Amino acid sequence: MLDVADEIARFNAGRDPDRLAMKYARMRASPFVFLRGTCHLFYKRLPKGTVLDGSPHAWICGDMHLENFGSYKGDNRLIYFDINDFDEACLAPCLYEMIRLLSSVLVAADDLKLSRAEALALCHTLTDAYAAALRFGKARWIEEETAEGMVGELFAALHQRSRVDHLNRRTELKGKKRTLRVDGKKALPVTADARAKVVAFMNDFAKREPNPQFYETIDVARRIAGTGSLGVERYVILVEGKGSPDGNYLLDMKLALPSATAPNVHTPQPKWGSEAERVVEIQRRNQVVSQAFLHAVGFEQRPFVLRGLQPSEDRVALDNWNGKLPRLESVVRNMAELVAWAHFRSSGRQTSAIADDLIAFGEDSKWQLPLIELATQCEAQVVSDWKAYCEAFDRGAFKLNAKA
Repeated sequence: MLDVADEIARFNAGRDPDRLAMKYARMRASPFVFLRGTCHLFYKRLPKGTVLDGSPHAWICGDMHLENFGSYKGDNRLIYFDINDFDEACLAPCLYEMIRLLSSVLVAADDLKLSRAEALALCHTLTDAYAAALRFGKARWIEEETAEGMVGELFAALHQRSRVDHLNRRTELKGKKRTLRVDGKKALPVTADARAKVVAFMNDFAKREPNPQFYETIDVARRIAGTGSLGVERYVILVEGKGSPDGNYLLDMKLALPSATAPNVHTPQPKWGSEAERVVEIQRRNQVVSQAFLHAVGFEQRPFVLRGLQPSEDRVALDNWNGKLPRLESVVRNMAELVAWAHFRSSGRQTSAIADDLIAFGEDSKWQLPLIELATQCEAQVVSDWKAYCEAFDRGAFKLNAKA
């Protein structure tokens, strides 16, 4: 029988203790936060030989849940709303993506103050919208001009904020020089040695870019972000950009680890040049337009993903559904469509299913009810594992020599 505490501790071994302590404390908050922090455990717990394994193979983000969608600035400088996390990306039966998304709806019901009937209704909305998008047979994207409900409100809110506002929240301005705000909430200090290594790396990286001065490093800190990846080596880098102080840019650089999902899907995976190459290549395939500054790089002979830093405000605030279920239905419908469109964009690549197979699967509705039934089983398992985790946490099993 799997020991939840041992499995979680083993998986997270070797991470930065300061940020890992934060992760462990956050996971105590609710089953939904726990789900976000234990992708490896979720897929390890999936029953074998279920409705999942008969679905067409697709390139999945590997850690799908309600908060894995958001807006970002693309490499064409336009704003998009799409799937935004590919750390666990891999080749798998396409319903492995949907089962985690469905389970996240059920597990998040208490956090969102949803009744059981409302949560199940959202699951039906998800499966219906995913199947419909597959039947349509073409990858589309969410247009800012036609976005509705909370996604439309997110686009509108973005126009009320500026990059300078984002800079001001994350940095301190003294005269004409900015420094990163090291507040223990978004960033932690780095050692002098780590700072020197990052600066040296960025100087070398800049030499290969069209505008080297853009990447001139001003400041470096350890970044605090997400749940599942907390504790993984990660930096926020303040660079010169288009000129100090208000032309500065913020970059994110994170160590790319092997996919925690891939070993549990029992699907042969292609070989990649590095884990960072895997993350970046699948992200480029699945997103309608790639995120700004997205690169697979080598730092200290290890694979890292370098990209523009996206503010957390760029996610849909799901708790603003205001008791009106159609508002949530509109968002989850968009989410299901984005999953299907990503599968079409990456179809026929390195043994993933071709578009015709995805269309045929969308036309067959036999998988929808069994998938929702399986999601309820997954929900029960997640809640059970969370309770076991909380008991271990309260016993002091996850105490670290760091401030939580």
